[in-house]
Amino acid sequence: MTLRPLLAILTLVVVVTACGTGELGQNAPDPQLVEKGADLYAANCAQCHGTDLRGTDQGPSFLSEVYVPSHHGDAAFHAAVAGGVPPHHWNFGAMPPIEGLTQDDVDAIVAFVRETQQTEGFEP
Repeated sequence: MTLRPLLAILTLVVVVTACGTGELGQNAPDPQLVEKGADLYAANCAQCHGTDLRGTDQGPSFLSEVYVPSHHGDAAFHAAVAGGVPPHHWNFGAMPPIEGLTQDDVDAIVAFVRETQQTEGFEP
């Protein structure tokens, strides 16, 4: 037996496994975490970033390609909540820190945002 069939099978396994990780390169998040994140997002983020994540006149859309994970990773959400953000991509003004959210809360919000990004896609 030659190595070609074995290499072909291994290559197929790697390709199928890689394709199953989703558009954002992550495994599907826990649905309960996403649901918790949706509730926390609605209570803490939607006023500025929109109930549909498409932004408002007070804050940008999280579906903008600026928020792809390779540009604004999950840590950027944590930093924004903890310390606020000066305006640097848009002219909405500075984002203030958001009080009362734990690290776990922000993880849930990020899971909801990333799940929605994966479902809806990104806008230019």
